[in-house]
Amino acid sequence: MPPLVKIRSERDHMSAIERRIADFILDNAHLLRDYSSQQLASALGISQSSVVKFSQKLGFKGYPDLKYSIGQAVARAGNEGGSSPPTAAPANDYDQLAERLRLSRTAADEETRLANPQADVEAIVRLIDDAPKLFVYGLGDDGLYAREFAMRLSLLGMLTVHHADPILMMANLSAARPGDVLLVFSEFGKLPQLFQLSRQFQDMGGKVVSITRHSANPLRAHADGALVVCAHDPAPHVAQLLYRSALQSLLDFVFVLLCHANPDRHRQLGVNLERIEHLIDT
Repeated sequence: MPPLVKIRSERDHMSAIERRIADFILDNAHLLRDYSSQQLASALGISQSSVVKFSQKLGFKGYPDLKYSIGQAVARAGNEGGSSPPTAAPANDYDQLAERLRLSRTAADEETRLANPQADVEAIVRLIDDAPKLFVYGLGDDGLYAREFAMRLSLLGMLTVHHADPILMMANLSAARPGDVLLVFSEFGKLPQLFQLSRQFQDMGGKVVSITRHSANPLRAHADGALVVCAHDPAPHVAQLLYRSALQSLLDFVFVLLCHANPDRHRQLGVNLERIEHLIDT
């Protein structure tokens, strides 16, 4: 696993001091080559031994090994997103932008895949597949992703309740029963109403699955299961595109796993698609 992805994936299980080191490295990976372990410790106001122990906890021999690995990863990312061999270099800015976006999407998809361990994803698939009812919720752009995924789940024959209005979704919680699952889409997972909705659902015996960025947030921290998306870019508009692309790939994979996990649902999907095609033709 690439070192920066490894740090992101383990951040939530770190101590307060370790999280400070992790956040500094993630925010300043391109500058890390200029920092010795003592300089990094001084910048963060911690002991040098804390930096060494942090590196070793991640599986490196020491801080120099960690710094070298991150330097290599940053250099590779720069080469992939920048210049290619002269014979394969894009002919103009148009082609360069297209190639950079393609490579960035590929990297985001790969990081997202690595950040969602197989055991965690399969456990979430079982939760969804076994749920008597599914509640799907998201606000704003998250609501668009939630609506599309709710439609896919319905095509599998699952009883799905979707709302983009917090008041209506709160009212629908009266129909929640033990074993039901709430899928909450929230890019940053920090909206208080989402956390409140999730806690009330859990109090009624339901299970909550959060779909957020791969960052520490209250929604993800208190969910029964979490799907996370890795999408990073210095340009905000590109970062948003990468998030959408990586999220879609992750949801597509979960949908495929649901089809494979339950042949009856796969058959129901075929029946529903035929019905839709018939309605369109007539």
